[in-house]
Amino acid sequence: MDTDLILVVNAGSSSIKAALFDGAVAVAASGAVTEIGGAARLKIGSEERACDAPDHLAALTLLIEGFGAAGYPLSRLRAAGHRVVHGGTDLVAPALVDDAVIAGIEACVPIAPLHNPHNLSAIRALARLAPDLTQVACFDTAFHATNPEVALRYALPAPAEAYGLRRYGFHGISYESLTARLPVILQKPLPARVLALHLGNGASLCAIREGRSVATSMGYSPLDGLTMGTRTGMIDGNAVLRLAEIHGIDGAGRILNRQSGLLGLGGHSDMRALHAAGTEEARFAIAHFIYWAVRHAGSVIAAMGGLDCIAFTGGIGENDAAVRAGICAGLSYLGVTLDEAANGAHASRIDAGGPVAAVIVPAEEEAQIARDTQAVLDTPR
Repeated sequence: MDTDLILVVNAGSSSIKAALFDGAVAVAASGAVTEIGGAARLKIGSEERACDAPDHLAALTLLIEGFGAAGYPLSRLRAAGHRVVHGGTDLVAPALVDDAVIAGIEACVPIAPLHNPHNLSAIRALARLAPDLTQVACFDTAFHATNPEVALRYALPAPAEAYGLRRYGFHGISYESLTARLPVILQKPLPARVLALHLGNGASLCAIREGRSVATSMGYSPLDGLTMGTRTGMIDGNAVLRLAEIHGIDGAGRILNRQSGLLGLGGHSDMRALHAAGTEEARFAIAHFIYWAVRHAGSVIAAMGGLDCIAFTGGIGENDAAVRAGICAGLSYLGVTLDEAANGAHASRIDAGGPVAAVIVPAEEEAQIARDTQAVLDTPR
């Protein structure tokens, strides 16, 4: 039997999402284990049931067994590709997992304590289950390594930067995928200056100049930048210190990351729930989200010297016509137009003509990881 499948793994603190892609990068099967360590549930395709998954090893075992029962045995896997949130300053391209890459991911744990340990758990678990299977790590920070140093450095003294305190940016796999697919959607070469907005529970934007990231809204962590589902977005450092003084570091961290953003302003972290609520607070939260998207957009547009295309992706970016309309209206002074009917229908092309194209690009991060994994495998070594 051919070994033609790429297993893509996205591991979080209490869940693992997995998908199998064939040689044409089409989804063959998908699955997930949620609530690892608790009331875990296994989903393979449309089938879902309770399961016993005390840790990531048990969860991956269940997923591999489930895929096998669906006709996709472990023997058909060519390789596995993993989403790894943080690659730091050294891991700036997809890489074969070896001892040096594992050490590099471990070195980033202090600056990504909520993500990298779980990504490593999945890598190690799969190595135990399939020791001969090639694994590739794909990094969410890597796409932004092309930002100029003046964009990456905080104005901190060198001893402070030595702690890893610098801008990294995130959602890079999403932006890489968007950049690769834009020419197909537009049916012409990639525009020189693209404003890409990945809008969801986590939200960011990126300035893409000649196919390369030159500025992005997230920084040292995914907390910075736009208003998000439960994260504050940009906030004064002294306000953070004040919260830590009152609530302690852990308490401040909970407020900033889990109790703020749309949830803190409007009572819901989900944009759909805010629209449905229709309260004054909910309307303000939506307005806040749009305002800060437009304001940060102005900053990164300045960094790339103008605008030729605006591209929306992510759950909100793909599905919320009102938010897209608000952002396009806020950027109309730059030549952004909106075809209201196309926007309402969530069409691929939503501008009404003019100098700036406006498009919707469905997020395909898992497929991008599969493509990157294939590329690593096909690179002569």
